[in-house]
Amino acid sequence: MKTDSIFYRLFQEFPNIFFELIGNSPETANLYQFSSVEVKQTAFRIDGVFLPIQDEEVPIYFVEVQFQPDTDIYLRLVSEISL
Repeated sequence: MKTDSIFYRLFQEFPNIFFELIGNSPETANLYQFSSVEVKQTAFRIDGVFLPIQDEEVPIYFVEVQFQPDTDIYLRLVSEISL
């Protein structure tokens, strides 16, 4: 998360903010560990990923922060996640 380091730090320090933004309980953050993940083969970098801490039946959340128009953002995000 090179260009979005402020958001990386924000979600790293206060992961509950992400869950509040998507309408979940802030306590949901206790089930997750936040990190930035790079897919090595083609050097895709996902801004952030909330991975379950334990083998829980909870979803994985991918975070992509975008401040400029990008008509291909969903296509690119799905491609990165799929790889």
